[in-house]
Amino acid sequence: MENNKRYKAGLDAMEELFSQDVRNGMEGIKNISPDLWEMIVSFGFGDLYSRNTLSYSQREIITLTTLITQGAFDQLRVHLQAALNVGLSKEEIIEIIIHCAGYVGFPKAVHAMGIAGEIFEEI
Repeated sequence: MENNKRYKAGLDAMEELFSQDVRNGMEGIKNISPDLWEMIVSFGFGDLYSRNTLSYSQREIITLTTLITQGAFDQLRVHLQAALNVGLSKEEIIEIIIHCAGYVGFPKAVHAMGIAGEIFEEI
């Protein structure tokens, strides 16, 4: 995909996934490193999220699982919001976290569940 088409597709995906507040927070990266911002938007969301085979909700299931596995809890917070925005239910998210406990351990699952509880209260 041509670079500006990839970037536009990425921005469109991010608009679908994230609230304006979350997108504004993410854009802080642009001030620090415009190159990294370009990669995040064009590759992360333009190339990956804009593919046709999986839905946004399926992609968020994968993303939640990998973020929990890595212990990437700051990113988990915004992707929990995105998962809700694209149609995953609170119950589905809870079940994803419970399922992860068997593979990544209770400490990561408990931490993830605590963050999910905070997001559920905010929304």
